[in-house]
Amino acid sequence: MKQSEVVDGKAKPLGKFPHFRRAGDFIFVSGTSSRRPDNSYEGVEIAADGSVRLDISAQTRAVIHNIRDILRAAGADLGDVVEISSFLVDMQDFPAYNAVYGEYFGFDGPTRTTVAVHQLPHPHLLVEMKAVAWKPLAATTGGPAN
Repeated sequence: MKQSEVVDGKAKPLGKFPHFRRAGDFIFVSGTSSRRPDNSYEGVEIAADGSVRLDISAQTRAVIHNIRDILRAAGADLGDVVEISSFLVDMQDFPAYNAVYGEYFGFDGPTRTTVAVHQLPHPHLLVEMKAVAWKPLAATTGGPAN
């Protein structure tokens, strides 16, 4: 069974790709940021003078919540995640990102790779994550797994 979906109530992808794709018992979540449905970003404050304050902790939390919501639309949850890849614009943000990540996942959670990237699709983005979850079809449909 293959299923791809753009999830209602989440920020629409900026290209021709789904929020997730199910392939058998695996759910692959596309790269996800802190972007909201109105195209604003969590963890971004713009002052009256135009200066910008970016908050890696708020962005990381929002990314994980967005992934959680996408997984729920696919019949899964964060506890089903087996792998996460994270992309940070600045490795100086790693300690704060890592602390928030630890609020959601422990040593029994998914494997993880975190890499530094030159930039992300918007200058206000500090972090993007993609995930792979394992949720047998029998657990989501009540029927036999394919």
